[in-house]
Amino acid sequence: MKVMIFMQTYRQQIYEYIKETYRASPEYLWMRYPDYAVFRHADNQKWFCIVMDVPRDKLGLTGTERVDVLNVKMHDVLEADFLKQQPGYLRGYHLGGNCWVSILLDGTVPLSEICAHIDESFRNTAAKKHVAASSRNGIHNV
Repeated sequence: MKVMIFMQTYRQQIYEYIKETYRASPEYLWMRYPDYAVFRHADNQKWFCIVMDVPRDKLGLTGTERVDVLNVKMHDVLEADFLKQQPGYLRGYHLGGNCWVSILLDGTVPLSEICAHIDESFRNTAAKKHVAASSRNGIHNV
């Protein structure tokens, strides 16, 4: 008897985490890029992250094969700059501003760390009234 073991990709695990934590589903906005998945806040419709498959050379890496990346928004430029010096973190691909960071979804960065960055990005892109209310109540996960 042949037993098949199914291992979820980081992409699948991230989708599951976001769905369970924020009740957000991926939106596929571009016909030209069918694997680019945007996740938004329900109230203000702002993106809090995007998952893309990008050619490695477009990220400044060697090779041309496609690699999954997650873009998240950090709190400030200093934090983003610090992360971009760490393995698996890159300048935010195709998004303006210095606070966006791309994270390679190839196992370089642990999933728990990636989820923590998703949480931070969610807070950083939340409607201001939600951020203020959660700070007053001592809630850190909006």
